[in-house]
Amino acid sequence: QVQLVESGGGLVQPGGSLRLSCTVSGGIFDLYDMRWFRQAPGKERDWVASITRTWMTFYEDSVKGRFTISRDNEKNMSFLQMNNLKPEDTAVYFCDSVQEPLVRSQGTQVTVSS
Repeated sequence: QVQLVESGGGLVQPGGSLRLSCTVSGGIFDLYDMRWFRQAPGKERDWVASITRTWMTFYEDSVKGRFTISRDNEKNMSFLQMNNLKPEDTAVYFCDSVQEPLVRSQGTQVTVSS
């Protein structure tokens, strides 16, 4: 059974940084295209970034130049480095795998506030 667990969220001031982690178990991580999404209060879940199994990366326009997605196939983990955070980045952040669309996770809360 595939499981995804996010961690690394927290409260940070505007301009600060956080590094989110997504740990994957029960699947073949090397074959996964990984994605990060976020959901702000009262809003729909929005795509943030993706990294393919061939290490190609893609970003939503508002995070380009500030966020970096990466992966560690030996540790079965995906990461989202978030720099220069803004209040509008406040949301619950989720990871998922394109190849495991039915797997859901708890997410990790990111709050950007002074």
